[in-house]
Amino acid sequence: MSSLPEPRLETPRQQSAAGIRDRADPRLVLADRVNQLYNQLPVSIAATFVAGAIATVELWGQWLKELVLFWWALVLAFTVAATSLAIAYRRAADKVEEAAEWLRRLGIAAFANGASWGFAGAVFFRSLTDEQQVFLAFLFAGIASVGIPVYAASWPVFALYAAGILAPFAYVLATFGNRLFIEIALLVPVFYAVNVAIAWRLNQVFDSGYRLRHAYGRLTEDYSVLNQRLEKQLVELEEARRQVEASGRKLALFAERAPIAVLELDPQARVLEVNRAAEILFGYAAGELVDGHVKKLVHPEFHAEFDANWAKLISSREPQAGVRIRNPRRDGLDVVCEWTVTPLVNTEGRIVAVIAQGQDITRHLEAERLKKEFTSTLSHELRTPLTSIIGSLQLINSGVMGEVGRDVAELTTIAERNGQRLLDLINDILDIEKIESGKLTMNPEVFGLGELVREALVLNKAFGERFGVRFEANGPIAARPVHADRKRLLQVMTNLLSNATKFSPEGGVVEVTMEERGPSLRVGVHDRGPGIPENFRHRIFGRFAQADSTTARQKSGTGLGLAICKRLVELMQGRIGFEDRAGGGTTFWFELPRHVA
Repeated sequence: MSSLPEPRLETPRQQSAAGIRDRADPRLVLADRVNQLYNQLPVSIAATFVAGAIATVELWGQWLKELVLFWWALVLAFTVAATSLAIAYRRAADKVEEAAEWLRRLGIAAFANGASWGFAGAVFFRSLTDEQQVFLAFLFAGIASVGIPVYAASWPVFALYAAGILAPFAYVLATFGNRLFIEIALLVPVFYAVNVAIAWRLNQVFDSGYRLRHAYGRLTEDYSVLNQRLEKQLVELEEARRQVEASGRKLALFAERAPIAVLELDPQARVLEVNRAAEILFGYAAGELVDGHVKKLVHPEFHAEFDANWAKLISSREPQAGVRIRNPRRDGLDVVCEWTVTPLVNTEGRIVAVIAQGQDITRHLEAERLKKEFTSTLSHELRTPLTSIIGSLQLINSGVMGEVGRDVAELTTIAERNGQRLLDLINDILDIEKIESGKLTMNPEVFGLGELVREALVLNKAFGERFGVRFEANGPIAARPVHADRKRLLQVMTNLLSNATKFSPEGGVVEVTMEERGPSLRVGVHDRGPGIPENFRHRIFGRFAQADSTTARQKSGTGLGLAICKRLVELMQGRIGFEDRAGGGTTFWFELPRHVA
């Protein structure tokens, strides 16, 4: 029983070469083969000419002259046609895209060349002597064999060329009537097949060579581009490495010199590293904390709660901020710290470290407690009796209690004004504390801004007359709707009008304007005062801010009015500012978004 042939196994090197060959562009390979054929065309022309000359010398005879001359005309016609074809190919502009067409033209020329020799064999062979017949057969075999290297880049072209030579010659031999010639005629197809097989093999070698050349050329270009990219990436990686190192040094320096405690922990809550601020805060040296559990800084009764919170942090991988813990120090005292805990997660989703940043807020909490006590004292222990005292002084100064002496009246008037200033200061302090603590309640409603501006002018008219200043509306005060807290906005207007009044010259006019600015409404309060000093502009809306000029010092005020105005306007989604007025003075303005129903 015959066995099946084993499949041919290619070596890795052969497989690599085959893969490289497949990368070549078939159009370029065909163009190279055609170029090779046309480079060999002059050899074919020269061989035909030389062989024809030799055959002419041998065949020249009185009775064959006309046939020889006719055959020579065919040879010259092929020579001229082949030469013209070669020149046209050299001058062609696009040899790559038209390679197939040039190959077809060359195939026709090769067949014509072979047919001219086949014509000679068919015409001359029967009329020659035995010696001349042997010579002619040898010449035809040589001419056919010469075509192998000439047309090796395309075996179909060689097949056409050889068929043109051998087909007529084989026919003449087969019909000559001689047994020997008949046997030779039977061998001619075998000879033809062997030559075509050789040409086919050479064709494969040429094709493979051209494919490899183009593939390696393409690989060279690819490798060149790849090398350029790699070089660029290496430069970028080197730059990134330097930046990472610089960032690492900065982070290390920041952690080392940060004024807050910084601890680096592993996922098991063991301390990996601490900075100097942590050593100072807790009283432990770095060596006493590193490699130990961070629960050393937590009271034992809270360890179970700490373990639960830590497990939640590790599972969620989400940072936590504002965590307040009472931490024990080495000396036995406690400090309240506010911690920000951030897990560092790599690209694989694994926690590589946990950074804990803690700030001692013990004094801050104590300050908040004292602040609350102070605010409570202001509100209950001072404002309530002060209001009663001011009310009593107002009754005395109004004459309800009877006539008082001039000296006593002056004293009670001064006492009333100073008490009112003190009450204003207490109210302003309480307002600013409510705003900053987020406890101020706003009651927004829709109302006409123009109506509120006119109301403010009426309510503050008496205050302006006290300083000899008039309030005037400059331009239309339209009833445009806004959505804001009416009471607080009236407080803002009162503050701005009172400030403008205090700094306006006696007999001056404070002008109030209202205008539309896109989606907002702007209210401006314009005075003709001395203006705002340059070194005071950046802090004019700060708490207890007062200009240092003598004029400013002579005016009463708490220094909190503008700070309250700024915060109230911003709570109502508006903005406030000031600008110098042409001709002297200052304009304070605020803008609120116009309400759209």
